[in-house]
Amino acid sequence: MKLPPTLLQQLVPLLERNIDDATLARAQLHLLDWLGCAAYGSRSEVAAKLRHYLARWGGAGDCWNLCGRDSNWQDTLQYHGILGSIAEMDDLHRTSTLHPGPILIPAALVVADMVRATPRALLESIVVGYETMIRIGRALGRDHYALYHNTSSCGSFGAAAAAARLLGLDPEQTVWALANAGSRTGGFWQMRHEAVDTKPLHNASAAQAGVQAALLAASQLRGPASLLEGTQGFFAATSPQAKPLAVIDQAAGGWLIFQCSFKPWPACRHTHPAIDAVRALGDISVEDIRSLQIGSYADALLFCDRPRPQSPAEARFSVQHCVAVTLLYGKPDIADFEHEVVQRSEVAALREKVSLVLDDEHERAYPGHFGATALVTLNDGTQLNIVLRDAWGDPEWPMAEDDIVTKARTLLGAGGVHPTCAEDVIEIALNLIDQTDLGHLFAALRALGANSA
Repeated sequence: MKLPPTLLQQLVPLLERNIDDATLARAQLHLLDWLGCAAYGSRSEVAAKLRHYLARWGGAGDCWNLCGRDSNWQDTLQYHGILGSIAEMDDLHRTSTLHPGPILIPAALVVADMVRATPRALLESIVVGYETMIRIGRALGRDHYALYHNTSSCGSFGAAAAAARLLGLDPEQTVWALANAGSRTGGFWQMRHEAVDTKPLHNASAAQAGVQAALLAASQLRGPASLLEGTQGFFAATSPQAKPLAVIDQAAGGWLIFQCSFKPWPACRHTHPAIDAVRALGDISVEDIRSLQIGSYADALLFCDRPRPQSPAEARFSVQHCVAVTLLYGKPDIADFEHEVVQRSEVAALREKVSLVLDDEHERAYPGHFGATALVTLNDGTQLNIVLRDAWGDPEWPMAEDDIVTKARTLLGAGGVHPTCAEDVIEIALNLIDQTDLGHLFAALRALGANSA
């Protein structure tokens, strides 16, 4: 008796839908967003540690050179896979609570170079990777996010899908690639409880696992088609509360890359609703503030209730710090998360006035909406209250293309990229659809690497 198709076997045909130019243009924006995040991430201590590791143990070649003939693809992804999330400005899909760009875009770039893909094929692979990662991520229950880093656990599926598209795998091979990528997934949140560098390694490992699974599938290495819903599969092992049919729901809808959010502020997305709520309060003298209460959903409290951060990394996961620097200096800037600012006395004093509470309304709306309420009590007893249902950059309150370009330009500059080079990267990334090959993009990336050393 013929068995019914598995979830992966039903998912793969959904990835073969036509991709129009508007969707490819959206993929260009996500590519540019990653380039800015990666350039800034390349100046971090974590990136320096990876460069040291690769210089000692890796293959030959410049880490910033994405061309596989100058450095092997595993080393390229090991390095580039960590960069996009270091500044905490990577893109986001809310209901699946994951960040596709830092994994999918370097994976797609590496494979596109391997196969000499066209610009259109690269952008199509990015769209397909986002679709896969989001569809599987949105099927997971919140029990999964309680323990697992969703970006990592779902990222290998997305990287495999993007690579499979570029490699021209047939449907059966694509199922094998997705299954074998997902079989090795992981990423535990325990690293949040110590001052360690583990989080970006999750992304790099997911990108590597996905690309390798697709390359192996091209050599006929098979994988379990029932990996998602099987009795000992992904959902059973990592999310008993999963809703498996969400993987294939809304088959006739638009591409899910349009549901992703861009992040304007250099901090964990769970802090952004509070930042936006405080900005909406208008001009307030900090000397007049007796207390500031932020109401939000449970995960915002779980991940970002840090009244006394000790490092830039902790400050990016501190609602108290984000709110304090917003009140003191205006919209939060990259520099507001450096050591000197984190330790500044006026910032520390204001952080102590900020408390976090669970807001039932925001909790019920989450993760479909990332909201926050800001309640300020002034010294004279006056209270000011702002309620925001969504954060800036979400589909309901999108960043304009000019805002996304400005963000990329700022990050490229903060990454040490010369302004002329930065403008070349922006121009090329936003016009890939009109290019006949990827030569200009890879040349710009090599120049970008030279300028951000």
